[in-house]
Amino acid sequence: MATHDLFRSVKETIVDVLDLDDDGGITETTTADDVEGWDSLQHVRILTTIEKKFRFRFTDAEIGKLRNVGDLVRTVATRASVS
Repeated sequence: MATHDLFRSVKETIVDVLDLDDDGGITETTTADDVEGWDSLQHVRILTTIEKKFRFRFTDAEIGKLRNVGDLVRTVATRASVS
């Protein structure tokens, strides 16, 4: 899966989980603080949904390093079996 497609897939997951009306203006630099309704519970829901979608589990260290959507996409690209 190309990086652009992976970003789009992760963004769609975030939009679905947060039940946003549009794409929420989500970019690679977007943080949870930038999106209304993205609290700690929703963060866990986003991560578990991505784990199921891409068939891997985040490590605690990986989760601790996530600062924005770009970090999330790069971690998924590194860990997931995407082709």
